[in-house]
Amino acid sequence: MGIYPPPLENLIRHLSKLPGIGQKSATRVALHILKKPKGLAEDLSRSLLEVKEKITFCSVCFNFTDQDPCPICRDDTRGNGVICIVEGPGDQLAIEESGFFKGRYHVLHGVLSPLDGIGPDDLKIAELLMRLDREKISEVIMAMNPTTEGEATASFLGKLLSNKQIALSRIALGIPMGGDLKYMDAMTLLHALKSRTPLRP
Repeated sequence: MGIYPPPLENLIRHLSKLPGIGQKSATRVALHILKKPKGLAEDLSRSLLEVKEKITFCSVCFNFTDQDPCPICRDDTRGNGVICIVEGPGDQLAIEESGFFKGRYHVLHGVLSPLDGIGPDDLKIAELLMRLDREKISEVIMAMNPTTEGEATASFLGKLLSNKQIALSRIALGIPMGGDLKYMDAMTLLHALKSRTPLRP
């Protein structure tokens, strides 16, 4: 038997199932909800249900959206023939928040990971190929994370798309601004050396 009443224990148990929230954080959040007016709990429960009921995948790029197609895919000014491939919606959001990229996206919803049983059929790769045939795409930018699985996915896609008349590029990887060489891992240094840029035009 827990130290809190069963309804509170139940809330803590459910909150602790969320990523990044351990038992202590879940307890803190649960106690905060309990102390606040009932309206907070009602608004929170409505928001949770609304997300499950209204959010779906865009039928074009497979990002999360409450409209299909999503606003980016509907925006004619972004139909410049450039698609940025990302692993998940969080990666798309990070690039979008930078404000620099003005093309469209394709969300794979994962990366190749044979050890975890994730192959090409488990990702939105077939949909990407159909999209490239359907749309006037001139360049594909691969923006996978610099992990072993991300590298394998980028390499697989590079080979898969090599026979198409499309420019293929990969986002630059290497030393971050303010980084210190002596603290960089070997993979980061390798990418930094491979992705070096000339000082003379």
